[in-house]
Amino acid sequence: MVERVIAACDGAAKGNPGPAAWAYVIADGDGVPQRWQAGPLGHNTNNVGELTALEQLLAATDPGVVLEVRLDSTYTRDAVTKWLAGWKRNGWKTAAGKPVANRELIQRIDALLEGRDVTFVYVPAHQVNGDPLNAIADKAASDAARTQQGAAGTAVDLPAPDPAPSAAPRSRRPAASAATAKSSKGGGPTLAARFPGTCPCARPYAKGDTITKVGQSWGHPQCAAAQA
Repeated sequence: MVERVIAACDGAAKGNPGPAAWAYVIADGDGVPQRWQAGPLGHNTNNVGELTALEQLLAATDPGVVLEVRLDSTYTRDAVTKWLAGWKRNGWKTAAGKPVANRELIQRIDALLEGRDVTFVYVPAHQVNGDPLNAIADKAASDAARTQQGAAGTAVDLPAPDPAPSAAPRSRRPAASAATAKSSKGGGPTLAARFPGTCPCARPYAKGDTITKVGQSWGHPQCAAAQA
């Protein structure tokens, strides 16, 4: 009898909003991947992708088995572990009195969580030697967002995660602001990303990575140089 399942779920949006998708990977109690699935969401937001990934994962797992969910979305984690009870008490209004975003999705997740033993574990995304299940789910979601095609498989055909970007060496000098940042090879200023995002080339960048203006968006300095 299976006593515990470890899984990871992730969402992606190429543009946020933009072409979006969800994905999950389910492992055994030792964290060995067993099966995975991903699906497209058309033009949507990253948060919808993240929430849909959790909904699909909960629907695909036995409610009688203890489940550990690994995810890199603090929004999804906090929505179901911190804010949900208050939203329900307030008639699905936020503390500011505004309607809760993505209410129907969160209500479906709430119903799937009823009576289940589920633990949520936050894992940082796009890290060297990061969580392997999260990396698989991230890759599957990213591919589905890009192609807008669903996919699924087992341990023999897991999506191969893209290499995580290496962390830039820290400077002993104070970090430069956007106004005083160094120029990239493409001629524009560079700065450390305050949040993770996606370059126009469709490859992601992590919080703290060096980014610069690429067209009307932010992305990798080398992509700006290629456009220069």
